Formats: sequence, structure tokens, C-alpha cells
Amino acid sequence: MDNMETDKAEISRCYRELYRCMIDKDTTGLGRLLDNGFVLVHMTGMRQSKQEFQRYIANGTLNYYSCNDTRLDIKVNGRQANCTGKSEVNAAVFGGKRHTWNLQLDIDFRKEDWRWLMTKATASVY
Repeated sequence: MDNMETDKAEISRCYRELYRCMIDKDTTGLGRLLDNGFVLVHMTGMRQSKQEFQRYIANGTLNYYSCNDTRLDIKVNGRQANCTGKSEVNAAVFGGKRHTWNLQLDIDFRKEDWRWLMTKATASVY
């Protein structure tokens, strides 16, 4: 596998690990995937820092139950990358009822030393 394919495989692994951490409420694992300056932009336009996102996962404001039928489009440009993931996500967020969303996450990555870190994620529906 060449470097581009290796990078794409690692970014794909990071995407799947993001959802595993969200479902398992593994905020330590989540913290390892996110850059310290990470920002999540929700569908509503609300912006959350890394710390606030981790806190909302831990305290049950954001509850994720499953992530299925994922399709990824990954573009790598040197030490920068973008991953657009489309998944069926079962979640209950901000006090709402449990629902399955066709959720798209547009994620920017930066390669720091040997690992890829998420710097920004923007959520939308598709």
C-alpha cells in the first residue's frame, strides 16, 4: 500500500473510531482523535469545542447508539485531509427522542507527526 492509501485507511479508521467512542461514551479515546483546537459545528450552527463535545457525550446530552451503512469520501493533500462520511446514525440528542438520522460529517484532518487528528467536523443531513 502506498502512502496515500495508508493515509486514507488511517483516516477511515479514525472516522469509525470516532463513532465507537461516541457510542461507548469513551471520552478518553475521543480526546485522542481530536486536535486540541477541534470544533464541532452542529446542524443548527451551534459550535462546540473539544472539551464541551466530550462533556456533552459524558453527561448524556449527546447519546449515540449505532452507526451503520457508512460511505466515505476521503481526500488527502500532504498533511491535510478531508473526509466526508455519510452514515445512518441512531441517536438522542439535546433531550430529543431517539431517532435514526442520515447524518453527514464533513471532517477536516491534520497530520501531526505520525497520526491524523480531527480539527473540525460539520454535521448535516443528507
